[in-house]
Amino acid sequence: MLSSLLRRSVATSVAAVAGATAVGVCLAVGSASAGTLSGSLYRDPSSAVVRWVAANPGDSRAAVIRDKIASQPQARWFANFNPSTVQSEVSGFIGAANAAQQIPVLAVYEIPNRDCGGASAGGAPDLNQYQTWVSNFARGLGNQTVIIILETDSLALLTCLNSSEINARNQAISTATRTIKSGNPNAKVYLDGGHSTWNSAGETANRLRAAGVQYADGFFTNVSNYNSTSGEANFGRAVISALNGMGISGKRQVIDTSRNGGASGDWCGDDNTDRRIGQYPTTNTGDSNIDAYLWVKPPGEADGCRYTAGSFQPDLAYSLANGVPNPPTTAPPTTAPPTTAPPTTAPPTTAPPTTAPPTTAPPTTAPPTTAPPTTPPPTGNGCSASVAVNQWSGGFTASVTVTAGSASINGWTATITLPSGATVTSAWNAQASGTSGTIRYTNVSYNGRVGAGQSTNFGFQGTGTGPGTTATCAAS
Repeated sequence: MLSSLLRRSVATSVAAVAGATAVGVCLAVGSASAGTLSGSLYRDPSSAVVRWVAANPGDSRAAVIRDKIASQPQARWFANFNPSTVQSEVSGFIGAANAAQQIPVLAVYEIPNRDCGGASAGGAPDLNQYQTWVSNFARGLGNQTVIIILETDSLALLTCLNSSEINARNQAISTATRTIKSGNPNAKVYLDGGHSTWNSAGETANRLRAAGVQYADGFFTNVSNYNSTSGEANFGRAVISALNGMGISGKRQVIDTSRNGGASGDWCGDDNTDRRIGQYPTTNTGDSNIDAYLWVKPPGEADGCRYTAGSFQPDLAYSLANGVPNPPTTAPPTTAPPTTAPPTTAPPTTAPPTTAPPTTAPPTTAPPTTAPPTTPPPTGNGCSASVAVNQWSGGFTASVTVTAGSASINGWTATITLPSGATVTSAWNAQASGTSGTIRYTNVSYNGRVGAGQSTNFGFQGTGTGPGTTATCAAS
């Protein structure tokens, strides 16, 4: 993020955890997969917006915020200097995403002197302690695909550093990239590319090269900003071309589309009512230069002008979401996210994606996960249900896949029996008949109709021991 003075002198500045803003009006999913990423992105069931929706079901803004923001995958920010606990925090988050067979997005925001002392000042005390934190962070990443947004504004915003400090920062980011890659070779690491109305493409490429982009997968742009997706894509192509001219090839872009679906204007999103969410998060970009459109800056989190930087504000979220199209039907909104905070030993997981799961095993640091059975879908106008359980000491989450048979169904009920002493504390994407013993889960309005051979998902969280992997399913 930029300091208050610089934000006002640069037309469109960035601000990470609290952040500047974004513009791009496209809300449709790309027509074809492209880039090097493929698969569903992970929706964090314990994010600030999900917790707010769960705690405020009667609020007049809740339905819009729930359906268009809380339902979507967003980045989890790691911005606290906590070298003794960061490994376990990362491991729990990654384990939940792996259990859901989805790709998590982690935004690392820990570089010393971040934001040049602006609204999101902080970070590690010095570069040596920063490398210790990064090493511990990398140990929790497991071995499946993860997306790392490494240090927003760290390369685009250098005005507060002298030449030796810039060189030290570049070395620190290069080392951090290699440390993360060593910890998880399947990690996709992207460095700070600013945005299209900040530094030139040539200057951005020079800064990326100095910071070791050759060791990374590419760069990210538009975090917290409001520049259009098409403008960012054109800028990204120019940066890639400049990198190619330096002998650095194969790098790709990710674009933050969390707030770029409306008008631009003053940098601070806290006071603007003409901004809208942009394209919904996806790895299906249709552009060979772009790996993903992401919501790196969680919509509804403040920039630090009117509200505390990074705090969730429902009026901001509602302003961003009101009047925009609903998400694609392949990613239905959540009607009942968990109402309890996740246990500190392991965060809950979300429903599994409709795409094929990764073939690599989950990391040993993640809570044990029971894979869903490979039961073939039933024939005729019926359905089957399979359960994947994420168990930890004292609690669990369960992700349930309901699959239609050879004919489409228009309503379903899945019946699951819990072990003695287990209690369900919350459920999402289904209505439950009870909280213990044998529970019937019935579809909600948007996921009752399932095409022949197709699937939908729901989930629940509880205390005690989770259920087995089997469930019965009846079509309405």
